[in-house]
Amino acid sequence: MTSPDRPHRNFYGRLKGKALKSSQKTYLSEDLAALSPGAVDWESNPDRQPLDLAALFGTRPVWLEIGFGGGEHLVHQAANNPDTGIIGAEPYINGVAMLLGKIRRAGVDNLAVHPGDVRDLFDVLPDASISRAFLLYPDPWPKARHHRRRFVTPEHLVPLARVLKPGSIFRVATDIPDYVRQTLEEVPRAGFEWLAETASDWRTPWDDWLSTRYEQKALREGRTPNYLTFRRTDAPA
Repeated sequence: MTSPDRPHRNFYGRLKGKALKSSQKTYLSEDLAALSPGAVDWESNPDRQPLDLAALFGTRPVWLEIGFGGGEHLVHQAANNPDTGIIGAEPYINGVAMLLGKIRRAGVDNLAVHPGDVRDLFDVLPDASISRAFLLYPDPWPKARHHRRRFVTPEHLVPLARVLKPGSIFRVATDIPDYVRQTLEEVPRAGFEWLAETASDWRTPWDDWLSTRYEQKALREGRTPNYLTFRRTDAPA
């Protein structure tokens, strides 16, 4: 966990889009606080303590989805894995509101939601506490000068490796070839091994996959999805 005088972190993604529907405003006001994993945001909680995941989920293994978009995959995994606790992190408030509506409709109760930067969540997650992580269709930042803003950089991967248990799985889905390149270069350096043995291993969706709205857009526009599976090694490479 970082100290209370953590330096300012630049954030480059969107925080809010078009005006929220009245129902979405209701979800945010009525449901979001109860789904909080605890004191995560540094600016409003400078004396944060490590999260008590046992208080949240008991003895269940805990998974993490980084940037859950509209939340369809997150709710799908929660519904199909009731013996697992899942934390979702997403700073885009419109996506958070969409997720809350899906949670209501699905009736799942094994989720926690951090409506903010996952780096602040990394600060308070205990070492080796997460059993699986998902990074699905992250912002591609296509311009070369913006590649340092991508998630697959040491600023994000080093703390991710710290919170993942040795042997745990990290899934990355993207339709951007250069994002695949950077992922395959950077993720192994942070302490992961790529598990692909044949081309079908990264061209075929996972058995429990639910195609997201971002993937459907990519397919409509003729882009090819890639499904990359990594395993956390015992120590960084």
